[in-house]
Amino acid sequence: MAVAAEVRGTLTISEHTVERLAAHAAGEIDRVGGAAGRTLGISLGGEALDRSAKTSARIAGGEVELDVRISLEYPAPVGATTERVRGHLRGRVEELTGMPVRRVGITVTALHTEAAGQRRVE
Repeated sequence: MAVAAEVRGTLTISEHTVERLAAHAAGEIDRVGGAAGRTLGISLGGEALDRSAKTSARIAGGEVELDVRISLEYPAPVGATTERVRGHLRGRVEELTGMPVRRVGITVTALHTEAAGQRRVE
């Protein structure tokens, strides 16, 4: 027997949960990595493609605003890649939470060259 939605109650999704979903979704995109954590504006650790993105979410009026810090593999086209990330994050967060995403702000914190991960032998 189906129960009407107004009788079932409500589901609340925390901002922290949305941040975790967005960080995971950013990792689903090729050539996109994470950013180092920061305290008082100082980087803690390094930027790396194998780290997760740093995300911040705000929920207001049933809508989500995201701020995301990522690093990219260079020479990927930065503008096109960030637009692809923005669209993917918007779609995945809306799909998983049922809330519309009003804004996705992206900060690229580092560019990684393919050679940066390779050691040079002389």
